Amino acid sequence: MGDSSRKGSKSPTSPRDATKSSPPRAASGSPGPVSPLSAASPPGNIGPLEADDDERDSDGDSLFSTADVSDTTSISSSIFKFREENGRTYHAYRASEAAYFLPNDETENERLDLQHNLFLLCQDNHLYLSPAGKDRPLNRVLDAGTGTGIWAIEFADEHPDASVVGVDLSPIQPTFVPPNLEFFVDDLESDWTFVTKFDFIYARMLTGSIKNWPRLVERCYQFLNPGAYAELADVLPLSCDDGSLPDGCPLAQWNRYLVEASEKHGASMRSAASYKQQMIDAGFQDVVQIEYKWPVNTWAKDAKHKEIGAWSSENILSGIQGVSLMLFTNILGWSATEVETFLVGVRKDLKDRSIHAYWPVLVVYGRKPE
Repeated sequence: MGDSSRKGSKSPTSPRDATKSSPPRAASGSPGPVSPLSAASPPGNIGPLEADDDERDSDGDSLFSTADVSDTTSISSSIFKFREENGRTYHAYRASEAAYFLPNDETENERLDLQHNLFLLCQDNHLYLSPAGKDRPLNRVLDAGTGTGIWAIEFADEHPDASVVGVDLSPIQPTFVPPNLEFFVDDLESDWTFVTKFDFIYARMLTGSIKNWPRLVERCYQFLNPGAYAELADVLPLSCDDGSLPDGCPLAQWNRYLVEASEKHGASMRSAASYKQQMIDAGFQDVVQIEYKWPVNTWAKDAKHKEIGAWSSENILSGIQGVSLMLFTNILGWSATEVETFLVGVRKDLKDRSIHAYWPVLVVYGRKPE
């Protein structure tokens, strides 16, 4: 597996089904994932984005198992009996304690793989941005909250000498994986009982899933070897720089409701704003924060952001029901019908190229002192 990523094929694909992994690539194309960076980390895109003056829709814009883990990781039949709610399935393991609110069915898993490709596009095909591995070997790596396992698979494929561990609440990862990779079911907010420390810990898109981020960051610090890096990549609630996202429109309302519900749930969707300071407080040194912008559709003028917007649009349109259902019904008290009716207007706004909204995306990494 992974020969395509090492040899620089076209877009990376799903580890489960290469025919379902992603929307068509823009004509520019790009090589497969590369890590670590050979030079300084690429800058983010925190400056104002210029909107494309041509607001017309076009066909082009429409494209787009080891002894050192806790005892709770033994996979019993009950873990595979996923909970079903409103027509979607959810993780069963620690269902009453864990904060994770997204589904774990095939629809959501395909979206997660698409989102992985969106990160590669955003990060110029680098799997991660920190200097991990540049001055010392990466013998042992943890993918915390691995999801479908696509990042861990590609990382293990590129680093055959590293022992890679992926941990998640759901056993949704493929069985055919590189020999140096193992997946386990566990809750990151439970006690960590790893025997051997790591040379790199990576965690991506866990906002809204962790109730105690300072404790999780401290655990990352505790289970790293001296001189090793941890990297967090996550998204913040929607933002807009030019006032084109009216407060009363369905998209702005949905954004507020999502934040409100997540905070009542105890796992705020604003968590990424605190990662940098939490890493500093935990003792990390050389902490760096890189910021990106993911337009909600193809409204941005420059080609790179237009392509990111195309992938971002597919990502949210395919995932908005899953993002909304549990939080809106279980936390805000809406009915499933009310949610679906409300999302009609939200989807319309997400496709409106006159609304110049975007997702702020933060990548934060730091090094444990020697």
